[in-house]
Amino acid sequence: MSGGRTASALLVVIPTLNEAAHIRDVLERLGQDLPADKNVTFVVADGGSTDGTVAIVQEMAAGRTDLRLLPNPKRLQSAAVNLAVERFGADAQILVRCDAHGAYPAGFVRRLAETMAREGSDSVVVPMDSVGANCVQKATAWVSNTPVGTGGSAHRAGRTSAYVDHGHHAAFWLDSFRKAGGYDETFSHNEDAEFDCRLRAQGGSIFLDADIRQEYFPRATLAGMWKQYFNYGRGRSRTIRKHPGSMRLRQMAVPAHLVVFVLSIVAGLTIHPILAAWPVLYLAILAATGVALAVKHRSVCGLFAAPAAFVMHTAWALGFFSGMAFVREAPWRPETQLPAGASAGA
Repeated sequence: MSGGRTASALLVVIPTLNEAAHIRDVLERLGQDLPADKNVTFVVADGGSTDGTVAIVQEMAAGRTDLRLLPNPKRLQSAAVNLAVERFGADAQILVRCDAHGAYPAGFVRRLAETMAREGSDSVVVPMDSVGANCVQKATAWVSNTPVGTGGSAHRAGRTSAYVDHGHHAAFWLDSFRKAGGYDETFSHNEDAEFDCRLRAQGGSIFLDADIRQEYFPRATLAGMWKQYFNYGRGRSRTIRKHPGSMRLRQMAVPAHLVVFVLSIVAGLTIHPILAAWPVLYLAILAATGVALAVKHRSVCGLFAAPAAFVMHTAWALGFFSGMAFVREAPWRPETQLPAGASAGA
């Protein structure tokens, strides 16, 4: 699916839902140092924001010829990208997907286009460095960039460029995106990993460029983080059933840990205290990580890393089990895959 392709036009899609605090900065940053030899169109696909996001984009679009606002009635990010490709992707060769809940360096779009041309891969993914403002965000960011928080995921603070199975989505050749079927619009979370499974199954390649980095703002409260990670786990449970064998050991460790954690507590209370060793050790590791991060960053905010990591692990595992129990998913078959935009009756 790769090799020999050139691009004269890029489509940059930014799904939004109540991102008034970030969207102006995101659009301004993404618009800096664009490729001089390529036409770039920005599309903000909004899922019904009520916080002023739409007004901000409309104001900015009034002074720009390269910015479009697209209502996204299905609200989900997966649907937003697909709709933008359908409406505005006819003349583009490269699709760039960006998140409104983050920050980008100048030249982000240009450098992605350069990597796409140099590597010839069907997709380019980038590492995501978490950053924060309040104590919960800072602690979440710090622990997310450690093995305790993410299990050593390459696209979370990774420093080595390489071909990978999955990463944080940044750019695609549009013909590859369409051939793989675009995003599955029934996925509210984990649509990126599910798409990567289909892309690889069709012979596609994914290149992680560790030199192009995105900053991400974690949820500002533990409650918000709980909901987010619960949905992450639920989405992953669908992906592994749609694509059996796609789950990695570090991901299997999270639900396995929760089972052992609960059973160990029960055994420790009913049989012998020594059987509760794992929960004690686990909590001690989280506490030690929090102290280490507090010392490293010279901030008491680091102590919040322990509850943040606990929420990440527990919510993800419970979401995973919830998805396995209550959400049906049939295995994907390559022969049933239609290109994006095609209909079953065509």
